[in-house]
This record gives sequence, C-alpha cells and structure tokens, in this order.
Amino acid sequence: MSYTAEERALIWLAACSELDGRDRIKLLSAVKNPVSLFEEAEKILPCVIKEAPKRLYNSNRAKREAQLGDFLRELDDKGYFAVTLRSADYPARLKSIPDAPPVLYGRGRRELLKEQAFCIVGSRVTPPWAAEQAKRIAGELARQFVIVTGFAEGGDRAAIDGALPSGNLICVLPHGLDGCYPAAHASLKKRVAEAGLLLSEYPPEERVRQYSFHERNRILAGMGAGALVVSAGERSGTAITARFASEFSREVFAFPYNVGSRQGVGCNELIKKGALLVTDAQDILCVYGYEKKEESEVLLSDEENRCIAALRDAGELHVSQIAERAGIQIFEAAAVMSSLEMKGLAVKAGGNRYTAL
Repeated sequence: MSYTAEERALIWLAACSELDGRDRIKLLSAVKNPVSLFEEAEKILPCVIKEAPKRLYNSNRAKREAQLGDFLRELDDKGYFAVTLRSADYPARLKSIPDAPPVLYGRGRRELLKEQAFCIVGSRVTPPWAAEQAKRIAGELARQFVIVTGFAEGGDRAAIDGALPSGNLICVLPHGLDGCYPAAHASLKKRVAEAGLLLSEYPPEERVRQYSFHERNRILAGMGAGALVVSAGERSGTAITARFASEFSREVFAFPYNVGSRQGVGCNELIKKGALLVTDAQDILCVYGYEKKEESEVLLSDEENRCIAALRDAGELHVSQIAERAGIQIFEAAAVMSSLEMKGLAVKAGGNRYTAL
C-alpha cells in the first residue's frame, strides 16, 4: 500500500520513534509539516524533547527510511493498513478531539471509517436482559450507523452480536492488531475482521497495558455521534467512555436500572446528570432525525399473551410464578417462555427467571 510523504512521516513518528503520546503531540505542534520532522529529526528533536531515547538523537534520515520501510512491509504482509491525521478517510469526528491519535491501524473494511458512527459500550458484567436489548438496538442502529464498540464480554459483546450480521461494525482494541484480549475471542476477532473492521492506535505487536483501556475509551467516544451505555458499575470503564463523550460534546444515552442494581448504578447516575434514557432504538434514532419504521406485529397465543402480561407487570418472575399468574401448568409456562424468547419478547435472567423486553 502506498502512502504520501506526510502519512509516512506520521507513521514513523507513531510506530518507530519510541516516543510517548505527549512527546509526539509536542513535536507535531512544533512543526508546520510532519515531513520536515521526518527529514530533520536529529535537528528538531533536541530542541523540543529534552529526554528522548539516545538512539533518536543519533538517528539520521537513512536509518529512519529503513525503519519505516521495514514497518510498512510488515503491515502489508499481515494485511493491515494505516490511516493518519493527514489521510482523507481519517474519521472526521475523531480528528476533532484534543488528543486524536496521529495514526490508526486497521484490518478489514477501511471504507467504514467514512461512515457516520455510533458508540455502544457496557461493562463486562451485564445482566441478560440488558445484553439482549443492547444486541437488538445495535442491530437496528446498524441500519443507519456504523456501530463502534470495544472487544470485551458483556455490553461490548452484545453490541458486536447485534451489528456483526450487517457488517457495519468497528471494534477498537486496547492493544495492537496482532493480539487478542480476551484470548477466548480469537474466532470472533477473525469474524469481525472479515465482516467489519478492527482498529487500534497501537503498532501491531504492542500488548495490552493497564492504561491502554483508558486511551481506547477516548477513541470510542470520539468516533461516535453519540454513546449508549448499556451497563456500568459504580467505577466502570464504560462510565469513563461516557465522560469522554460528554467532554467531546457527544450525546450520551443510558439504560435505566432498578434502584440498588450494582450493574446499573453508573447508568442511573448518568441519567441523573442529563444522559437520555433509552428503552429502544427509536429513543436514539429520533435524536438524529430518523423516523420510526413500522414493524410487523408479532402474533401471540392466549397463553403467550397472559405470560408476557404477567412478566411486564412484575418486571422479573420465576417460571413457577409466571405459570401461577397466567393460570397454566409450569411445564406449559416453560414452553411458552421459550417461544417468547424466540420472538424477542423475553429473556432469561438466570435461575429459571425471566425478564420482559
């Protein structure tokens, strides 16, 4: 893949210079064009960065060209690409945040970077009802947006499962594209790369670090027109993503939770502070001017109507309680609830308990 001189300079700075993000920002602020930095790094570096790796001070253009050439060949060999702040398809919204990454590395459908995106995040411990609802909403939003999310279990996984069939999905990783965290998601990572897009600000071989989740969250918030938080504990990383979204003037949305729910205390706090309460995709779509599409009515039997009515009245019930309130046998209630799950009207909450959707 070919890159312009400006793109090459930024890729060298991000991947080969061994400087941290703060130093890279200083250098880019000190020069009008990154090409001059690449060409005359040995002159510019000592004036801007007082404590850099010694080999950088001893660098020359020939060495930089060799470093960059090796790195770009590695990207090509692995089927990766790099998009920089000077690339035409760098995400427009992300470019507007204060510390936009100078380079993003991708694997998959690069054209998704040009589309309007919406962020969906949730904690690793997400209740079944919230995961099912997030999956459904992600699927509906993916008709209008590219869904941007992380790669963890729980809320992120629900968003992936909802958007993946459409291919309108970008997963932002907290490590380089070579890695996989969690390791159990190796096959899922391959599916996302084939149907959607994997994205990272870290060079391919860089491993996950404690601070990289925080850095990744700013990209999630920065790329989206808004952010939906489907679950968040009191000190959840998803709440950090919501804070970034608010700082970047993005609309924040959240699922409501029952009082005392540990998985949703962060969501309820966000709603108190002005986040928009969400129960279905239309709550989000209407904010961006999309009209509601008429959906075909789901036909239910008398038993199904009675069971779902009992469940909606109570919020969550054991199958034996559903049977009692619907006036049917327990084995009949179990079959009815399985049918309602298939129709997307109910979900298991654990221990033979169900929640209405």
